[in-house]
Amino acid sequence: MTIKAGDKLPEATFMTFGEDGNKPITTDAMFKGKTVALFAVPGAFTPTCSAKHLPGFKDHAAAFKAKGVDAIACTSVNDIFVMKAWARDQGITNQVVMLADGNGDFAKAAGQDVDFSKAGMGTRSKRYSAIIKDGVVQTLNVEEPGQFEVSSAEYMLGQL
Repeated sequence: MTIKAGDKLPEATFMTFGEDGNKPITTDAMFKGKTVALFAVPGAFTPTCSAKHLPGFKDHAAAFKAKGVDAIACTSVNDIFVMKAWARDQGITNQVVMLADGNGDFAKAAGQDVDFSKAGMGTRSKRYSAIIKDGVVQTLNVEEPGQFEVSSAEYMLGQL
């Protein structure tokens, strides 16, 4: 199933980290009762993801909060240790919740998985952004392969 506006997010469990260590978090726990700006990247430390995608959400975190967003979340088909290292490298503290989808379970359940085997990366997530309210997709912006436009922080801010 490919998610679309109006759909409830599929059930999945991510790994995240905090002061008390690494811990699992379900989609219900992350999104229920909140407005969340969710964005997905093909991979931590990849060029566009590191130079533009994650930094844009970090830089505009206050603007998202001012528009009623309770949290900004980034998901990638990477393990928790890679996501933690990427957050440290990017200076992410509490601006963005990093959601490791290590096995790609969420990407697959949401219909947003993509095969990057030809590039040696295996199954990953498509690049997209979505506004999620109480676990329901309000807007979904999926990029065409190789593009970075509709999933940017600036584009999403225009949708709020």
